[in-house]
Amino acid sequence: MQITATGLSKRFAREWIFRDLTHTFRTGTATAILGPNGAGKSTLLNTLSGQILPTAGTILYEFQGQRVAVEDVPVRLAYAAPYLELIEELTLTELIRFHTRFKPLQPGLSAEELITLMYLEKSRHKLVRDFSSGMKQRLKLALALYADTPLLLLDEPTTNLDRTGVAWYLEHVRATLAGRTVLVSSNVPEEYNFCTEQVNITDFGARAAQ
Repeated sequence: MQITATGLSKRFAREWIFRDLTHTFRTGTATAILGPNGAGKSTLLNTLSGQILPTAGTILYEFQGQRVAVEDVPVRLAYAAPYLELIEELTLTELIRFHTRFKPLQPGLSAEELITLMYLEKSRHKLVRDFSSGMKQRLKLALALYADTPLLLLDEPTTNLDRTGVAWYLEHVRATLAGRTVLVSSNVPEEYNFCTEQVNITDFGARAAQ
């Protein structure tokens, strides 16, 4: 999926988060969204995904040469972020089955195989609320990485992961890049070292409205 942002701007009250951002996120590329904490990286991701309306500017979505309406973007989008909640009253197996009713896994991959990829075989019948923070983050990432979607957004993907978890993330994100448009919001180089393009949000003039 290609995303073309033209003059994109977002303001909350009188504070501009970013202004006049023009960039094309092309199919088959991985782009790092960079900037210090609090600079508005998550706001930009949520705006590009259609979850937040821009204050000014336009966003054009295209998939396989056809224009996509903003209300149809969610079905083509997989998103992982620390602030997105899981349904913790379900077991791991139940959660995957529920989630994949709305966001199917990539062709040929079963729920059981996904559990194996996460190294969570012994936790398949465990309630998600009893998972460690690292296990929850690995689950969020796996559901996004292995979703059958052309657009993948990752916000601070290694939050709560130990060194083993970071290595797992890097292995599996590289395995699921092909043919997708990938955006990674981060200020940790290790999280986005596979990205071929970068957009620094500080280049787009956050300042108070006049």
